[in-house]
Amino acid sequence: MTQIATAQATSTAAPAAFFAKWADMATWPEWNNDTEWVRLDGPFAQGSTGTLKPKGGPKVGFVIEKLTDSEFVDVSELIGARLTFAHRVAVDGDRTTVTVTVSIDGPLRWLWTKVMGADLAESVQPDLDALVAEAEAVRV
Repeated sequence: MTQIATAQATSTAAPAAFFAKWADMATWPEWNNDTEWVRLDGPFAQGSTGTLKPKGGPKVGFVIEKLTDSEFVDVSELIGARLTFAHRVAVDGDRTTVTVTVSIDGPLRWLWTKVMGADLAESVQPDLDALVAEAEAVRV
């Protein structure tokens, strides 16, 4: 597995605020600058599938591989590779630390890393920062 990028931010928002934003996938383009649209086929639950359309790229299917009270992992199947976004929250007193890690695995991971790795690495922290601003505006 190859790690493409990781980002971390600390917030005053509760973990539930982040999960509310992640669950409302239709609004992802409001804080995720590289996303044109996202559609979830069912509930925000482990095993649910959906489709994401990155700006300037083809639409791609994904599955919510893991969903707990502290972690949300979605995986997109690419030709010859699996692109994983792992979102984790940890609470320390009145602060929430959010970490997003993007990784890729599979025989063609080298190709996909070359094609989109730099753009993903560049966008993860700004997208997380925008998500924090959105989550802090939510009262859960």
